Amino acid sequence: MTTTQPLESTTEATERTGDVGSTATASAPGARRRSWIPGPLLPQKYRPTNRPKLWLEIAFIALGYYLYTLTRLAAPSHASAAQQRGHDILHLEHYLGLNFEHTFNHWVYSVRWLAFSMNVYYATLHFIMPIVVLVWVYFKFPDRYRAVRTVMIAMTLIALFGFYFYSLAPPRLLHGGDFVDTFKLLNPWGQTATTSDGVAGLGSSTNEYAAMPSLHIGWSTWCALVIAHLARRRWVKALGIAYPFCTFAVIIGTANHYVMDAVFGLVTLALGFLVQRLIQGRKVFAPAPVPAGGAPLPRQPDGSAGAPEPDDGVSAELVRPSIHLKT
Repeated sequence: MTTTQPLESTTEATERTGDVGSTATASAPGARRRSWIPGPLLPQKYRPTNRPKLWLEIAFIALGYYLYTLTRLAAPSHASAAQQRGHDILHLEHYLGLNFEHTFNHWVYSVRWLAFSMNVYYATLHFIMPIVVLVWVYFKFPDRYRAVRTVMIAMTLIALFGFYFYSLAPPRLLHGGDFVDTFKLLNPWGQTATTSDGVAGLGSSTNEYAAMPSLHIGWSTWCALVIAHLARRRWVKALGIAYPFCTFAVIIGTANHYVMDAVFGLVTLALGFLVQRLIQGRKVFAPAPVPAGGAPLPRQPDGSAGAPEPDDGVSAELVRPSIHLKT
């Protein structure tokens, strides 16, 4: 006579068979690994994961950039203090063995086409690349967009505190530093005088001492991380990863930043990631969680699912064991 055993779930089956990998995925319904970072600080209704309206996002970013520019220009210059801090940083870098700015700057200027190209790079890509990356993420990875954008905004706001409270003369403006001001001597726009933004005639309306931290490094590294995590093609990932390294060479070669500016640019970026985690309570590049009772998010262009389906312990697939014979 044949008998059939009662149905059992895959959770029970894998526990009996000792499949470690499967057991890990099927354990503790709804369980999440604890993180040392507290959060989220905002209630669920203020943490949407859908893509925001385009016109509203454009207005929001435009307003944010206007406030960034306004605050940056309003920062006190304190020329004497900025000059002293520049010499202090050079002394610190000499002690740490990082004071190669002077040698590299003079070498770049000796190769005129390279210095000219770096001037163009410095004055353009700093603003173009973040916009391109934001637009790309907005349309291709809508469930990641809010988290990615929050990191950049938080990083920029934190940098404004550095601009305001720590005016710093960049190497090209440092008295007695013997650095070559490539923008002044090789202006890409054909003018005899220019600011660190590559625009002539704006010396009185821009804060030339807003050098610490370097947002050129912060923004370019942010772009690199986004591209490296979300791009599908390897050559695109490689270009994204190379971008901050090229930017670092440019800011040192044109004497617009010290090495320590770049270091604190990375620190500012890390703080931006921390702020995003505190606010939203999830990793930046992780797919957005599926709302309770909601349908799974659409599959992303990289082939991964929008978010893992919830394991409620009830919807596990039922399996039928083999039939046993009794005599």
